[in-house]
Amino acid sequence: MKILIRGAGDLATGIAAELWERGHQILMTDVAIPLTVRREVAFSRAVYEEHAVVEGIEAVLADNFEEAETIMATRKIAVMVDEKAEVRKEYLPDVLVDGIMAKKNLGTRISDAPLVIGIGPGFTAAGDCHFVIETQRGDHLGEVIREGSAIPNTGIPGNIGGYTVERLLKASADGIMHPVARIGDVVKKGQIVARCGDEPVYARLHGIVRGMLQEGVPVKKGLKIGDVDARIEEKLCYTISDKARKIGNGVAEAIDLVYKTK
Repeated sequence: MKILIRGAGDLATGIAAELWERGHQILMTDVAIPLTVRREVAFSRAVYEEHAVVEGIEAVLADNFEEAETIMATRKIAVMVDEKAEVRKEYLPDVLVDGIMAKKNLGTRISDAPLVIGIGPGFTAAGDCHFVIETQRGDHLGEVIREGSAIPNTGIPGNIGGYTVERLLKASADGIMHPVARIGDVVKKGQIVARCGDEPVYARLHGIVRGMLQEGVPVKKGLKIGDVDARIEEKLCYTISDKARKIGNGVAEAIDLVYKTK
């Protein structure tokens, strides 16, 4: 089945992996400068590195739809810079998944594909899409919503290792992003982990750097640029999160609801 996924960040990548493992053909679209902090588990990395491998699955950057077709024919995932997913008009996907995670709808319509699935807040099932998948941690994570919307964003990051807001690294000033620590590095509270322009960014807890924006990205003060995990387990930096997998399973369930009953 032909799947088009808008967005190629870490959660969209978890969705792509779950669907790829089920044998589907995957084309992903993203912006020209992705701002995914968990880059090691995101196919958005292919935008600036030309290819990305996550858990043994390879994604390759395509400059046009013809290249994307060639890539997908080899059982790889194709990634295109196409902010509005205009490629859908050529690809004609069976399923369109909006995994941008903007917490609002950036232009996806229920008419974009025979089955349209919105991920997280900002979508209305039976309105601008057929189904919505819940993204808030808890008992309903990954649930298929057939009518209405996902739980609104609280603005508070999920609790991981006993920490919420302390996990986040945010830009200290407007400017160009310069990582000091790399993904996989263990850092101490108060250690400089990045610079935004000339302003340092300090770790707010002792842990492992699980996410960090790439060198040279222009950032605005307050933008999320990284993530530190108090659970110092290196494998967590390089494996798709349980949250992303559960959301991916929810998408697969939604697809089965439509296509396995036809």
